[in-house]
Amino acid sequence: MKKLSAEFFGTFWLVLGGCGSAVLAAGFPGLGIGFVGVSLAFGLTVLTMAYAVGGISGGHFNPAVSIGLATAGRFSWSQVPSYIIAQVAGGIAGAMVLYIIATGKADASLGGFASNGYDDQSPGHFSMLAGLVTEVVMTAFFLIIILGATAKKAPAGFAPIAIGLALTLIHLISIPVTNTSVNPARSVAVALFAGGPALQQLWLFIVAPIVGAIIGALIHQSLLADD
Repeated sequence: MKKLSAEFFGTFWLVLGGCGSAVLAAGFPGLGIGFVGVSLAFGLTVLTMAYAVGGISGGHFNPAVSIGLATAGRFSWSQVPSYIIAQVAGGIAGAMVLYIIATGKADASLGGFASNGYDDQSPGHFSMLAGLVTEVVMTAFFLIIILGATAKKAPAGFAPIAIGLALTLIHLISIPVTNTSVNPARSVAVALFAGGPALQQLWLFIVAPIVGAIIGALIHQSLLADD
């Protein structure tokens, strides 16, 4: 239960902090943090919670990461379903809190509510193929970085920094393409409140990160693993 609670609250913080920065602060008149600030916010959510609760659950906060780690033999497949349930529940709870905050003024405009998308729903109007390739490749590299940073021979205590900065870089690259998922729980959580096209296109942001995570895990285990 402690592990599942850690995953719940970690994913809650990721959605509230990362998506919250996009919904509440990115375009705030005169003080907007822009997509660079949003990218940093997502990285900071993972970095902070990895230090806070990573020692309890491993600090996945992402169904694709749990599946990737299991593929690499670093995590038990038997625990994957319960982790995913906790992550999705935490993400939805975080999105619910964000929705309550964001609608707390008379002229509230949620826009896409930080949802992911392609074609007309892409910030840069990138195609479905571009979005698919982006999500697969970004998640694959995310897993390679996670597995490398947490390997036995990696410097101890620095993994959360490497992982948080990796997520920041991933967002800097891919926000214009898909608004960056690499995390099915994050995508499901906000899509439930955004509705419409966000729900219609949600399949890509569930499938692509999982495929990417498996590819990244296999690449690491076959070509890079040294532990």
